[in-house]
Amino acid sequence: MRHIPRKRFAQHFLVDEAVIGDIVAAVKPQRQDRVVEIGPGLGALTRPLLARLDHLHVVEIDRDIVARLKAAFPAEQLTIYEADALKFDFRHLGPALRVVGNLPYNISTPLLFHLADNAANLRDIHVMLQKEVVARMVARPPGSDYGRLSVMLQYRFHIDPILAVPAAAFRPAPKVESAVARMVPLRRGENERCDETLFAKVVARAFMQRRKTLRNSLRAYLGNEDFAALELDPEARAQQLSVADFVKVTNYVAARHGA
Repeated sequence: MRHIPRKRFAQHFLVDEAVIGDIVAAVKPQRQDRVVEIGPGLGALTRPLLARLDHLHVVEIDRDIVARLKAAFPAEQLTIYEADALKFDFRHLGPALRVVGNLPYNISTPLLFHLADNAANLRDIHVMLQKEVVARMVARPPGSDYGRLSVMLQYRFHIDPILAVPAAAFRPAPKVESAVARMVPLRRGENERCDETLFAKVVARAFMQRRKTLRNSLRAYLGNEDFAALELDPEARAQQLSVADFVKVTNYVAARHGA
C-alpha cells in the first residue's frame, strides 16, 4: 500500500539511491555501533543501515509507518519507539549513541537543541536539514547567518556540512534545498566550560533583537564597567561575538553573581 505523505509531520521521503548511499558511506556504521534513526519513514536509510548493523533503534511518530516497519523488519533487528523525537529521552539508549536522520524541517531547530541537551551521551550525529539551517549551524561571526543556533550548537559540537542534497532527491520534492551535517560532541576543558543554563539565557538575550548593541541587549547582565573588564565593545552587536566570547561573558556573570 502506498503511503501518502502527511503535511502535519512535514514528510518528504528520500528516494535518491545515490544520495542514500553517500549518507550511509559518510556514517560508516560498524556492526556493534549503537545507532538510532530519527524519522525512518519508508526505510530508505533504515534498510542499508540494517545491512551493516547488528541492531538499529528508530524513533517514529506516524503510527501507519510504525505498522509498516513492524511488518518489514524483525524485532530482533529493529527496535521501534513510537514517539515524538522532541520528547524522546535519547539517554535511554545508552552512551556513545550515533544519531542518523532526515529531520522534519518544521521542528528541526528545537530538535537540534534537544539533541544538544543529550550531547554527553552522543558519539556523533548525521542529519539531513534544510540547506539554510546547515548554513546557520556552521556560520562564523560576524556573518548574517551567525546567530543563536550557531552559538548554541558550536558550544557543544564540531559541525561539518558533508553533502548537498537537491529537492529532486525526495518524494514529494520540498520547496527548499537540503544538506547533510555531521556533528561531533566537543570535549571541552575546564577553562572552556560554563554554566550552560546561564549561557543559554545570555545568548538568547543577546540575539533577541540583532540590531541592538550589547549595551542594550545585555543590560540585565552587564554595565559599562563590566564591558571594560571583559574588554568588549558595548557598541558591538551579538553577531560580532565568538562562542568563546559568550563563554567568557557567562563565566564573568556567574562569578559576579556568586560573589
